[in-house]
Amino acid sequence: MKPSRRPEAGELRERALRLLARREHSRAELARKLEQAGFAAEDIAPLLDDFEARTWLSDRRFAESWVADHRAKAGSVKLAYDLRQRGVADEVIQAVLRESRDSEIERAREVWLKKFHCVAADASEKAKQMRFLQSRGFSPDVIRSVITACD
Repeated sequence: MKPSRRPEAGELRERALRLLARREHSRAELARKLEQAGFAAEDIAPLLDDFEARTWLSDRRFAESWVADHRAKAGSVKLAYDLRQRGVADEVIQAVLRESRDSEIERAREVWLKKFHCVAADASEKAKQMRFLQSRGFSPDVIRSVITACD
């Protein structure tokens, strides 16, 4: 069995850059990954401050990327929840979601059509369809407009 070792300080910057090269990360997500790799929190914070000053790390850019990648299958409620779980501030979340709000009804309609293909035959089927859209993170107003437009 190999003995575990503490990573050296010079490795911190390299590891952080490798992670950012793969995809965008939120500040909290990147800090968590670096801590799990064994780096000290007091070394991580100044490095991430430097990355933010150089715009190599941006919660806003991460949120825009996340929404672009996941909006085809999820509504604003779920997207906001996922971003909060990744440490993005509410102001950033609201700003990013506000930009994509106009297409939410269309996205919900596409998700609904892909799953159900037809209008609900009875009230229980309609409730099932509404629960499905709710589980995908669409708001009640959007769900009602999609279901009533399809009736």
